[in-house]
Amino acid sequence: MRVETGLDRVSGDAGASIRGRRIGLVAHPASVDSGLGHAEQRLTAAGARVAARFGPEHGYGGEAQDMEPVADGQTAGSVPVHSLYARDASSLRPSAAALRDLDMLVVDLQDVGSRYYTFVWTAALCLEACHGAGLTLLALDRPNPIGGHLVEGPGIEPGFESFVGHHDLATRHGMTLGEVLKLYADDEGLADALEVVPMAGYRRDLWFEDTGLPWVLPSPNMPTRDTALVYPGACLLEGTNLSEGRGTARPFEIVGAPWIDGRALARRLERSHLAGCAFRPCTFKPAFHKHADRVCGGVQIHVTDKERFRPVRTGVALLLAAFELGGGQTAWRDAPYEFVSERPAIDLLAGGAWLRHGVEAGAELGELCAGWQEAEAAFETRRARALLYPSSG
Repeated sequence: MRVETGLDRVSGDAGASIRGRRIGLVAHPASVDSGLGHAEQRLTAAGARVAARFGPEHGYGGEAQDMEPVADGQTAGSVPVHSLYARDASSLRPSAAALRDLDMLVVDLQDVGSRYYTFVWTAALCLEACHGAGLTLLALDRPNPIGGHLVEGPGIEPGFESFVGHHDLATRHGMTLGEVLKLYADDEGLADALEVVPMAGYRRDLWFEDTGLPWVLPSPNMPTRDTALVYPGACLLEGTNLSEGRGTARPFEIVGAPWIDGRALARRLERSHLAGCAFRPCTFKPAFHKHADRVCGGVQIHVTDKERFRPVRTGVALLLAAFELGGGQTAWRDAPYEFVSERPAIDLLAGGAWLRHGVEAGAELGELCAGWQEAEAAFETRRARALLYPSSG
């Protein structure tokens, strides 16, 4: 099957809205068409004038690591590059000055289907800025690489919103970026500023490898489609002093710490009877990030059945096991996280304090996940009005 992305369509027959327009382009390395041509070249060839570039977290060229500030810049032809991830939270949305003299803002960002991944929130903040400036945000839609038919995890409790959860979504939301923006625009009264160019040939139950599209890493630590599968759970380790595998060749698949016995961790996880995955004990030495140049013990998560695998539940099980086996050395991250210092990072990721409190109390996995089914069903009902694509059935 061949899916046409929003970029493929807008730079072809559906491109009337951009021809002759001065656009700002929010993009990154994965903003490519089905032939690997970058959005900037495709939109220029279709008759748009790219008058400004905007880079999300990791930068327009994708060179920066996680939470690394990126400065504004200038590129060939004197086109400015505005950073949407600089040294404070005010940089997360485009300024009025950056939007001045533009006819529209075009967003083409590959998301990975997890609430923590910041690109959807960059797009949402851009939508807010466009609404305030009287501009249209044109979102070029792309597949959810981990499927649009599976939803997992709770939403966000009031007061726990952040750049890893700017709006209430399930942890694994099963939506495309265009659908998230439609839901957000509807909830926040921003619909008059949003236009989505949907994909052609996409169905909700497609995995990325079913689309016929090339995978380009959207951020430095999202190298493969397998990474995206485990990310909704393994990213919870960012809220701890455990390594989530940054600095290895398999980030988020390989996790652990110098004080962890990988064989004991694998045995403990096997007792949790987690569907669709297996845990291989391993040792690894991160080249950078947490525990750089130190030998860590841990596990590699191998997904054996994508349809049955539940990454968020698996991530919670990992936390419970790592704290149980950590001998008092496993701890929560206490440094600021995504420009927030007044709440622990794990609470921002979990969307509330429930996970931290449960782990500290030694709760069972079933207890911590007990309310998810009701929350997931409520979210599926709420998101239905924003969905753009059918399922196979």
